[in-house]
Amino acid sequence: MSPTGMQIPVAKPLLDEQEIDAVRRVVLSGWITQGAEVAAFESEFAAFVGASHACAVSNCTTALHLALKVVGVGQGDEVITVSHSFIATANAVRYCGAVPVFVDIEPDGFNIDPSLVEAAITPKTKAILCVHQLGMPCDLAQIVEIGRRYSIPVIEDAACASGSEVLWNSQWEKIGRSHGDVACFSFHPRKLLTTGDGGMLTTTVAEFDAKFRLWRQHAMSVPDTVRHGSQRVIFESYPELGYNYRMTDLQAAIGRVQLIRLPGLVSKRRRLAEQYRDGLSRIEGLTAPVEPSWARTNWQSYCVTLPDWLDQSKIMQALLDRGVSTRRGVMNIHRESAYADPHSHRIAGHLGRSIAAQEKSIILPLFAQMTESELSFVLESLQQATSTLSRSVSRLVG
Repeated sequence: MSPTGMQIPVAKPLLDEQEIDAVRRVVLSGWITQGAEVAAFESEFAAFVGASHACAVSNCTTALHLALKVVGVGQGDEVITVSHSFIATANAVRYCGAVPVFVDIEPDGFNIDPSLVEAAITPKTKAILCVHQLGMPCDLAQIVEIGRRYSIPVIEDAACASGSEVLWNSQWEKIGRSHGDVACFSFHPRKLLTTGDGGMLTTTVAEFDAKFRLWRQHAMSVPDTVRHGSQRVIFESYPELGYNYRMTDLQAAIGRVQLIRLPGLVSKRRRLAEQYRDGLSRIEGLTAPVEPSWARTNWQSYCVTLPDWLDQSKIMQALLDRGVSTRRGVMNIHRESAYADPHSHRIAGHLGRSIAAQEKSIILPLFAQMTESELSFVLESLQQATSTLSRSVSRLVG
């Protein structure tokens, strides 16, 4: 078992008395739904990433839906994205009545391959939805250039990428500035910055931000905060179809504390990732993830690639038997039953690398509270498991 005798989880949110105090403040204020705390969180998040506008919503899936809607994605349109992502990426496209068009990932990573995007464009293409998978920035420079050349909006699924950075015009800038048209974040407990659940949209376009704020609250013409604070009777109206996509002040209060923590969380995870890379270099056959020279990931997840002769499920079970939790590589949406209908999506080219990434990679434990002894134990367990299984394969071949 692990050094503590407890199972080592894949992820663990960092929450303590500071978040409890923040929630207590909101509870005692008497205003717990979308209000002053949400507004403050939005302002602070925008300043952190360098965005002109930030709008908080209930989760990243709702953020993706609003982002696609605001750039005009509708019935029968196509959106170029990846199958190699959490299912919410494509689901949001289908919420708009549009069709996700799946292209493969890059040869040496888990993000969309920009060289395949242009060939997937058709007259029906209304957006490119790129994913910063596992917190690693995708090649935004190439993708944004393609989008601008074809006048196609670029939406960033930055669910995992709070605190990640990209080298942009020779300057390091936070993901979410945004470099595309809209960036969408998740605050699920698996993410570095968590509010329990929640999401954020960032953009440089004021008109987009205004639409997000309208749509997230049933398209109500007058926000609650304005109506309740007015000295005159105000009757709201609902001029168009909207949604209940609000964030609560309870969540936002937690988010504000988490945002203060975020730089330290990123720094700690980057140190742990370096230790992983050093240790993995001594384990035969395993390939550590590569950070491009133009990217600084937050290492939301640390995903290693297995050699062909090692069975993914057997490695994962061997680690679990020693008290080390893992997860398989990122799913492929087109392989799920929800996408069995051939009309639900379109595949542009092949998805061989996406499928291989799902079947031949595993996500190792990584969280800010992780100790050096726990990380060493993970590496030791991985070394033992790979050696044992490799000997087993050699005997079968022999």
